[in-house]
Amino acid sequence: MDITVINGTEKHGVTYHLKEMFLSEFRGKANITEYYLPKDCPNFCTGCTNCILKGEKACKDAEYIERIDSSLLEADLIVMVSPAYVFHITGAMKNLLDHFAYRWLPHRPAPEMFGKRAVIITQCLGAGAKSAAKDIKHSLSWWGISKIGIFTGALMGDIVWDKLSQKKQTELTKKIEKLSQKFSRIDYTKPAHTNLITKFKFYFCRKMQKSLHKADSEYLDGKYWAEQGWLDKKQL
Repeated sequence: MDITVINGTEKHGVTYHLKEMFLSEFRGKANITEYYLPKDCPNFCTGCTNCILKGEKACKDAEYIERIDSSLLEADLIVMVSPAYVFHITGAMKNLLDHFAYRWLPHRPAPEMFGKRAVIITQCLGAGAKSAAKDIKHSLSWWGISKIGIFTGALMGDIVWDKLSQKKQTELTKKIEKLSQKFSRIDYTKPAHTNLITKFKFYFCRKMQKSLHKADSEYLDGKYWAEQGWLDKKQL
């Protein structure tokens, strides 16, 4: 089993601690590859749209993005980790997700994504964890992933794990262990079920790509969909 982890910060704080607890159920059973942001994707997406119009290799940051993309496609489980900063994910995580605009369903989604599972781990001092998790889930679902587990936690005390009350530590530990056990029991030799919402998005995008491909057979996205066989009503 292969797991790819994207850490939205290089800081080893509470979110890192929770991530380590989640992964403890998989240690020794899975190959775990981790990326830390911004180190592993240090440059900002400038919105040049080269990845969409010319192909992902035309991205100025292709040397970073291609490596992460390869890990994501090979992974049986994707784990996205980010604390909440002002009700949203870290700027580094947002930057990475911006780089993957070309992987959205309206453009060139990877067939592998439709059968994947993902977990989002986020926390904050008070409110904001759910909003941050939504930021990540939005991208993952538009990549084509249907099975997404979410952990959100509110510290309500301190931002250092060892300074949290025993009651709060126990509460967060039980919650993350429950999620970890749930995902560790999954048979990863079988692809995840693709839900109706994802299928609806796919069929809507197919209609759009069919029209674009008819108007211009060399348009990159439409050409990609044709090569995948998706314009001929190939089922997910």
